[in-house]
Amino acid sequence: MPEGPSIYILKEELQPFVKKTITSASGYADLDFKKLKGQKILSIESWGKHLLIVFKKAYVRIHLLMFGTYRINERKEANPKLTLKIGKDELNFYTCSVKYFEEDPTNVYDFDADVMSTTWSPRKALKKLRSQPQLNVCDALLDQQIFSGVGNIIKNEVLFRIRVHPKNTIGNLPDPTIKNLVKEAANYTWDFYEWKKINQLKKHWLIHTKKICPRCHIPAFKEYIGKTKRRTFYCDNCQIIFKPKKGSGSAVVKKNN
Repeated sequence: MPEGPSIYILKEELQPFVKKTITSASGYADLDFKKLKGQKILSIESWGKHLLIVFKKAYVRIHLLMFGTYRINERKEANPKLTLKIGKDELNFYTCSVKYFEEDPTNVYDFDADVMSTTWSPRKALKKLRSQPQLNVCDALLDQQIFSGVGNIIKNEVLFRIRVHPKNTIGNLPDPTIKNLVKEAANYTWDFYEWKKINQLKKHWLIHTKKICPRCHIPAFKEYIGKTKRRTFYCDNCQIIFKPKKGSGSAVVKKNN
């Protein structure tokens, strides 16, 4: 599933179509294509893993799901879920979710939760995390209402980067560690974006899909952790499990076995 940075790159690629008018729409998506014809694209936005093509009082939401793809001014052999023709140009989206909404997306989306948004609010993310002390850190990082755009790769790499074991809950983490979690979720997302643009993302993976920890040079673990049950790669030695002290809100390190 494409993560937020990949959709942000798509948004950038589609900026030349802003202020242009859709001349025709087709595909096998379950929507009224007549409503798209003649619509002027006011902006193209991203919110996490959602691409938003915004019109006056309406928008199209595209989610690429697990295997979605797109083509600009070219086609695959497969039938497009949605084709938008804009003069001599065309946009084709495949194997994705396409929905049309007659409302302003700013009334629907909290852009303060998008780690790549200009209005991204670390303060709000911290508040949401502190209100859910029982939340597993894996689930927290994948919660799009807290970290919109963060996906499984980013989750694994952030936890490794800040040396936090994926079996921690938010309530177990010291406050400086929670702040670092928020900071690095955004930092790594932007690193992901830069590496993705130059086709070097996998080259920079430290723990995701790895069998050996690059810090400890011992076998890494792969488990399906948290309610999301997504693949989690981690080192049981250098990633710390925290345990709250009895009768206090502080935390001490529990040594891993």
